[in-house]
Amino acid sequence: MSGLLPWVLLVGIALVVEALLARHEVLAYSIGLRTPASKLTEGMPYARGAHPDRPPDGYLVYLDGIGKRRFADSRDGGQLVRALIDAAPELRILGQVQPYSPLSHPLADRRAWKFIRRRAGILLFLHNVMQIFVAADRRYRPFYNRAVGTQIAAQLQLAGYRPGSGIPIVLLSYSGGAQVATGAVDRLRADLLAPPVLLVVIGGFHNGANDLAGITHFHQITSRRDRIEPVSAWLFPPRWRLWRPSPWNRAVRDGKVTVHWLDPSSHVGPHSYISPDARLPDGRTYLARTTDLIVAIVRDFYVTLRSERA
Repeated sequence: MSGLLPWVLLVGIALVVEALLARHEVLAYSIGLRTPASKLTEGMPYARGAHPDRPPDGYLVYLDGIGKRRFADSRDGGQLVRALIDAAPELRILGQVQPYSPLSHPLADRRAWKFIRRRAGILLFLHNVMQIFVAADRRYRPFYNRAVGTQIAAQLQLAGYRPGSGIPIVLLSYSGGAQVATGAVDRLRADLLAPPVLLVVIGGFHNGANDLAGITHFHQITSRRDRIEPVSAWLFPPRWRLWRPSPWNRAVRDGKVTVHWLDPSSHVGPHSYISPDARLPDGRTYLARTTDLIVAIVRDFYVTLRSERA
């Protein structure tokens, strides 16, 4: 027990320090000291998938879970992005957006965090967890939403998106990325001249307070064995059914929310939604099943849009 105590104290101190510093980026943005960066690592493409010389059927932006700390994909997120590129070659897919950095400053590139990563890597995850709660805090939420929405819009334009083109955009998010995705919609629609925006969330952790009036639909992929996703449903009052005026409950009443059950997936681990190893009775991996569902949702979205425009 005595050997464990120093580590408990270290983590406790780190949490206090992180709680004090977590607001730094969004405050710097809110007072105009800094703006979201848009330049990527040299040689890294702004999008993958459909060839940039011809308009794709749509753009898909993937907002990863709390493991995201650099422009490159996380291990699990990278498997999902690659699977989507293979399954839906008509899409242009962006995976470099930093959901947990309003200024688009990858955590892994910061000098202090490089030192920490070699000694206490779990603190990297705690940093991103804390950013989710900053994004959900009503005092900072408008600035956080605007900053990340601006970041996404800039990355889309660098990937070839033309404002006013009407090409649809899909925001696909995992876990805490849902909080960021729901908040980015209004800024995204303003900067890109109101494209159709579809939200697809996997194990989504969000507070339900962001306005969803501007989305086409919200697809919630979940599982009865997911122990993380339901936490946000009881933790944040706007997700409670009794809180009827909340944006989340309005979206539910308006028929904008569809729930897809992918039992027996878990939130993380060897049986997660995007596990390449766990298999279903039909032989597909959990990753393949989730990919198939996402592609079906997105293609149905395009068909609906074409029929409405015809």
